[in-house]
Amino acid sequence: MARKNPNIVITGTPGVGKTTHAEQLARSLGFKHVSINQIVKDEGFHEGKDEELGSWIVDEDKLLDYLEATSLSDTGGYILDWHACDLFPERWIDLVIVLRCDSTILYDRLTARGYKDKKLEENMDSEIMQVLLDEARESYREEIVVELRSESAEDVEGNVERVEGWVKAWRKDNGAEGDEEKKDA
Repeated sequence: MARKNPNIVITGTPGVGKTTHAEQLARSLGFKHVSINQIVKDEGFHEGKDEELGSWIVDEDKLLDYLEATSLSDTGGYILDWHACDLFPERWIDLVIVLRCDSTILYDRLTARGYKDKKLEENMDSEIMQVLLDEARESYREEIVVELRSESAEDVEGNVERVEGWVKAWRKDNGAEGDEEKKDA
């Protein structure tokens, strides 16, 4: 059965606006926002915390098994929100959005969150060296990876509009446009 809606990954360094984008897109598109961090925490798909970095040591096999059991690969309409993207099978994903942010803005956001020392340094280095953008480009077809700026409310609004247009085009290209129009009627 062909999916009626695309699945989207929103990735980027902590603090770039992944959750803000995912929540707004889920609302506007009627998609399901899936916070991978929340699933890892709630379902216990981790092997404890890395105390120095303050992040979960994720059990990727358990996480993927859990996601495979959802209708993600069947119906689509999911927005996966996580700081990484390379573990999701390409067959699940139709668009990978890599959010980027100026390093001075990101530094202010992360220090406001209380990030200190190694965690702050690691995330700043990751953004400056475009680690997550490179990871996305290495893991997925070039045509489904999109880099978007996320430095202001205007950026978020413009990005949401752009993705809404992309979803509309995806539905048309995949024969799902009529299904959505019937559902909306």
